[in-house]
Formats: sequence, structure tokens, C-alpha cells
Amino acid sequence: MALPLIDLTPAGPSPARRAVLARRVRLLVAATITYNVVEAVVAITAGTIASSTALLGFGLDSVIEVSSAAAVAWQFAGRDPQAREKAALRVIAVSFFALAAYVTVESVRALLGGADAEHSSIGLVLAALSLAIMPGLSYAQRRAGRELGSRSAVADSKQTLLCTYLSAVLLVGLGLNSLFGWSWADPVAALVIAVVAAKEGREAWRGDACCTPGLPPAGPATGSTDGCCAEER
Repeated sequence: MALPLIDLTPAGPSPARRAVLARRVRLLVAATITYNVVEAVVAITAGTIASSTALLGFGLDSVIEVSSAAAVAWQFAGRDPQAREKAALRVIAVSFFALAAYVTVESVRALLGGADAEHSSIGLVLAALSLAIMPGLSYAQRRAGRELGSRSAVADSKQTLLCTYLSAVLLVGLGLNSLFGWSWADPVAALVIAVVAAKEGREAWRGDACCTPGLPPAGPATGSTDGCCAEER
């Protein structure tokens, strides 16, 4: 008589694998912080010189991305990262909201009669460089975060992915302004940045970064991925 098969596959990564993934997340976060510090300094300086709201908003996003990555670094510096995850998610969400609020106010001010943005070669190069670098960092952290079952790591990877979108928007806005003198394109591009930031902030606050609807959250004893989805929502 055949006996029923018992699934002996573990519900989540082994402790050794989790240690590897946690170390990988820390390294990726460190790389993200380093790049964004440089990016913020360059973007804010160039944006101030060119009176570019979009470039200033991009630089401030870099500052906020540093705070988001720092929250994840703080989480994974503890002995029990899962216990710190909710607090890290709150920091990430608030950083998104702060960016959206500032950029919206500055964009509206520019559209209602602020100084026209000038051409910025540095801004164009920075946007193109970020467009090339950010997707790889985001993908690597998102993949590690999903396997580890960390909502905060995935949320921070989406913050990094947002930088990719913002780079594209910034490149278009600065390009239109430089080529055709469409100064309105700069604050409009910044408003797009604000809308995307607000959306990502709401998802981070709700903990939707890698949660699959309908699946109950796993307890710490199960070692599961806590409902992290296999694909981007």
C-alpha cells in the first residue's frame, strides 16, 4: 500500500540563506545610499543654478531615498529585522509623502509665475546616468527582499525604482526645455514625480510593497516569506 507523500520542502529560506540575503540587502542599501548622496548634491546644486523645479525635486528625492535606505539599514542592523519592519515601512512612506508635498507646492508656484528653468547640461547627464544605474540596484534588492520576505526591503527597492522613472521624466522635461524653450515642461515633469511619489507612499504605508491579497501573514515560527509575492504587482 502506497503511503501518502509528505512535502518536506521548507516554507521559506533556511537560516543560512536568510543570513546571505540579509547581508546582500545591507550591501545593496549601502550602495544605494552612497550613490544617492552624490546624486542629491549634484542635482540640488544644478537645480538651484538653473532654477529647475524638476531637478530640485529629483535631488530631494535622492535625499529622501537615502532616508528610506537608512531605515532599511537600521532594520537589518538589528538581531530581529522582522520586528523593526513596520517602523521602517512608516519611515519610507513618510519620505514619499514629504517629497510629493514639496514638489507639488514648488511646481504649482513655478507654473503660476516662478522663474523659468534654464538649460542644465549637468542635469541631463545626471538623469541619463541614473536611468542606467538605478534599475539594476532596484532589481537586485527587490529580488533579495522577496526571497527574504521583507516588505521594507521591497518597498525601498520600489523607492529606487521610482528614481528610474523620475530620471526618465526629468530627462524629458529638461530636454524639452533645452531644445524648444518649453519652460512649462519642467514643473509639469515635477508634478508627475509628485503623483508617483504619493502613490508609492500610500502603498508603503499600507504595507502593500510585497503583500499578496488573500494570504494570511505568516507567523515568525513558520519561516515563510510572509506573503511576499513572486512577481511585481
